[in-house]
Amino acid sequence: MKQLPHLISWLLGLFLLLGCLNVHVVSASAAPRYVIGFSQCTMNDAWRQAMLVGMKKELSFYPNVTFRLKDAHDNTALQQRQIREFLKEKVDLLIVSANEAEPITPLVEEAFNRGIPVVILDRRTTSQLYTAYVGGNNQEVGRAAGRYIGSLLKGKGKILEVLGAAGASPARDRHKGLLQALHSFPQVQVVGEVQGNWQRPSVLAALPAVLRLHPDVQLIFAHNDRMALGAYQVCKQLGLAKKVHVVGVDGLAGPQGGLQLVQDSILTATLLYSPGGEEAIRTAMKILHNEPYDKENMLSTMVIDSTNVLTMKMQTEKLASQQGDIQRQQELLENQRHTFVSQQRGLYILGAALLGAACLGLLVWRALRANRRITRMLAQQNEEIRSQRNQIQGLAEQARVETEAKLRFFTNFSHELRTPLTLMLGPLEEVLTDGPLLAPSHRQELGLVRRNAQRLLQLVNQLMDFRKIDVGKMPVRATEGNLVAFVREIINMFEKTARQQRVSLRFLPAEPAVWLWFDVNILDKVFFNLLANALKFTPEKGQVTVSIEPLPAEGHVRVSVEDTGPGISAQDQAHIFEWFYQGQAPGGKGSGMGLALALGLTRLHQGQLTFRSQAGQGSTFVVTLPLSLPDAMRSAAPVSMPVAASFMLDEELAETLPEAAFATGDNSAALVLVIEDNPEVNTFLARKLRPHFQVQTALDAAHGLRLAADTIPDLVVCDVMLPDQSGLDVVQQLKGDWRTSHIPVVLLTAQSAPEQQVEGVQAGADLYLTKPFNPTFLLENLRTLLTNRQRQREHFRRELSTATATVAPQQRVDQKFLADLTAIIEANLARPELSVEDVAHSMGLSRVQLYRKMKAVLGTGVSEFIQSLRLTKSRQLLLEEGLTIAEVAYQLGFSSPAYFSTSFKGRYQMSPSEFRALHTTPST
Repeated sequence: MKQLPHLISWLLGLFLLLGCLNVHVVSASAAPRYVIGFSQCTMNDAWRQAMLVGMKKELSFYPNVTFRLKDAHDNTALQQRQIREFLKEKVDLLIVSANEAEPITPLVEEAFNRGIPVVILDRRTTSQLYTAYVGGNNQEVGRAAGRYIGSLLKGKGKILEVLGAAGASPARDRHKGLLQALHSFPQVQVVGEVQGNWQRPSVLAALPAVLRLHPDVQLIFAHNDRMALGAYQVCKQLGLAKKVHVVGVDGLAGPQGGLQLVQDSILTATLLYSPGGEEAIRTAMKILHNEPYDKENMLSTMVIDSTNVLTMKMQTEKLASQQGDIQRQQELLENQRHTFVSQQRGLYILGAALLGAACLGLLVWRALRANRRITRMLAQQNEEIRSQRNQIQGLAEQARVETEAKLRFFTNFSHELRTPLTLMLGPLEEVLTDGPLLAPSHRQELGLVRRNAQRLLQLVNQLMDFRKIDVGKMPVRATEGNLVAFVREIINMFEKTARQQRVSLRFLPAEPAVWLWFDVNILDKVFFNLLANALKFTPEKGQVTVSIEPLPAEGHVRVSVEDTGPGISAQDQAHIFEWFYQGQAPGGKGSGMGLALALGLTRLHQGQLTFRSQAGQGSTFVVTLPLSLPDAMRSAAPVSMPVAASFMLDEELAETLPEAAFATGDNSAALVLVIEDNPEVNTFLARKLRPHFQVQTALDAAHGLRLAADTIPDLVVCDVMLPDQSGLDVVQQLKGDWRTSHIPVVLLTAQSAPEQQVEGVQAGADLYLTKPFNPTFLLENLRTLLTNRQRQREHFRRELSTATATVAPQQRVDQKFLADLTAIIEANLARPELSVEDVAHSMGLSRVQLYRKMKAVLGTGVSEFIQSLRLTKSRQLLLEEGLTIAEVAYQLGFSSPAYFSTSFKGRYQMSPSEFRALHTTPST
């Protein structure tokens, strides 16, 4: 009996423990319960089943969640009905993987508007009205595949692409990403496509015929691993299994998954495309628990090949094993919970069962501890994977930055070549056009120097174009035009060269006119390089034939350039379109840029450039252009002169202008300010301008702006690339200051891109000339600007007519200057002692600055302007009653009525009294 109190105490302790456990179970059972509905488009493939497995794995951590799945079996109408059923059932959250985006979008929007959170999984809808999106980046999958393929093939080879279902967004995005990445590997070509439907049988049926057409294919890229397996089986049947690499997408585990296929060397590589089941449930639970979440949850991808497949497979198998252990533990935990509940009820009847409940509690604790340990291990492995991914991304970014730095140095170096070219071509043009008579041999040698300097300029321009194409800064601005006429104009420019080389140049268009949208500045460089290349290799008495053939059934037009030269060797054909590659043929040592630039520009125009050649029988280059272009590439601007044509005209400009065009004339007293930081170019410009103008020079923007404000020159010639600030800023400051706003500004620069010229004109420049420039052309433009300024001066004088006493301020700075000047003078008209110094002081200018500004704007002095305003005002006062002529004279600041009468009669050819009598009606 003495042990009874101890037994009672022990039983009370057990009952207390049972009560605490009971409270815990009740509180756990009282946790909020959620219902998640999942509308899946299909469950007929392993990837979708892997998605469901991932969802169930993540849901195992949330026993208070009820998960409902409805499979639409690729039937859009059925999926619409199933989503409506979910809305009627009032699920707490809806997960949707759409079969078709547009029909499902209204139902997703309806659920969102009802306040039901919607998580879009894998396939997007066409609206932004959803709570969160979880899925992979199919374009990034395509780009990763393209980068891997280019590296695998070492930047050269032919590939086939097995696409997914037609019209499916994953197939479209993966194809687009592949082409974007292959843009960096110009010699890796997609020579054919097979349209699949994500299933292996479609590939088995369609691929053999395509492979027979392209037996030299080195790699097949399939949009999923099932189609990739079919591609391997076809290659094996045709005896190409060891020759052709096969790359797939998905990277699933399991006997038929991509990981096993890579490990068995059936596939060369596969791209990981996570099903996203776990991520979708994690995002859903964050939404239901009101925790922070990301609306856009993009799943990463990586390439799995022989180098990392074993590691990935081991990690996957280990994760699967651990997940199985977790599920078994959770099943055991659930069974133990039910056992605990049943035993708890019995313990109220039979206290002996308390010991068993305590044992069950201990087992529960051990299971929870094991579960936490497994969870920590999984978290550590995930962190290691993320760290490796970040390291790979960092290395890729470092490589990109280094490449960009090299290209920037390369471009800047090419840009700096324009200044010495200016100092070479300028004096040459001067000597050949306006210089003394030269011996024929000397003129021939100087002409040789000029041609090679211009060739160097053309090479620099090609380098700049190469840089623009590489960084995607050369947009296509297509206009509608006649391609036949356009090509004929380019051919005409080569007729003289062809005659000199005794080469027959033929043009054979299939139709008299072929109308399509094209960018003249891009295609001009393509055809110019192809014709120059053909004439370069065609021997004497040879023939170059250009033909145009429209192919409306294919939606293309084909332009061929055929020559009868020595042809291209088999060794050179593999590298003919590589940048800076020089062939082995005699006479073929060029820059190695022409054909590479032509290929890049043709692809930029959504066309193709191919060739065929046979040693000893000539070569044919074929440009295939689409008959239509996207609206984004079309421009409403008119067709301008081709770039190559403009270059050739500049070369011959000095020979066509008359020698007497620059004799000193009325503009010889004009003052020109030259702002140029290069001392040699500055001296060269001053030397060329001084025979015709007064010249002041400055080596930086600050000095130039001070000279402009102090001297008020008639014209400013300014470089764009100045050490202290841009020439564009100089233009804006000159045009924004009313002291210098009237001065025409000519910008000289080595920046020749069209967008840079537009930027210069928008800044306020009156003329934009690129280096190297023709001195004769520059002088003629300066004279034209001064002539136009004289016409503008006459326009301002006409505005100050006798019927207008003041000039209303307008938006233009010069008109505001006249308005301010007129207001100051009118406020002081009654002062006889009003002087030019007084007016200049009121305007904040010196006497000289005001005088030069007035001369530049109106062509008259300040005193004459004051007198003009007084006489104009006197006409109004003479018509007012009650004022005598003497009162009018004194009111307007004339020293005496006699002086007023003399000045009035000199201006209007009648005295003030005669003017009053003429305009006053006598009273009856």
